[in-house]
Amino acid sequence: MSIPLILRLDVTGQPMEWIPWQEAACIYARGRVAWTAGNHVFPLRGGICRRSGIQTTLEINSIIAVKGEYQRHLKPRNPPLNNSELFRRDKNTCLYCGHEMADFNLTRDHIKPISRGGKDVWRNVITACRRCNTRKGSRTPEEASMPLLAIPYVPNQAEYLVLRNRRILGDQMAFLKMQFKDTERHWKLQ
Repeated sequence: MSIPLILRLDVTGQPMEWIPWQEAACIYARGRVAWTAGNHVFPLRGGICRRSGIQTTLEINSIIAVKGEYQRHLKPRNPPLNNSELFRRDKNTCLYCGHEMADFNLTRDHIKPISRGGKDVWRNVITACRRCNTRKGSRTPEEASMPLLAIPYVPNQAEYLVLRNRRILGDQMAFLKMQFKDTERHWKLQ
């Protein structure tokens, strides 16, 4: 049986992480599920009770809120930066030439180069093809006459969870999309 990842929320409904069904089953078994959401329910079959002879079953929802858990930070934290999620954020598109490419043809480019004091943070990095990254070199986009096609942004937790998981159920996506920032406004060309 292939069950997709389960979306784990805190009790206030803030998305926290993706968890495997086995971890979700433990949360159910411990009685820590505060509430559930989503249309998908996955039935699990366990062992047979000696006394009753009945097989145990457990139904796991695609979205679960866990009792006693709250986002630990009042201020939203920035998700970790890595190329995989960066490329997905930028739709696998070079933000200089506009060509969509496979991951192995893309690089991380620093808008303000690290050699000139730039930081390796979401707002200072974009996806670039190897050709454009080489052409830009250690200059800023303005100095290289290579305007950006989109403005880099820091994904919020819901957006980051979408970037991390390629197999998201419709109900999970609908739940997460309610918390998206209006990132489409960051794109200059469409």
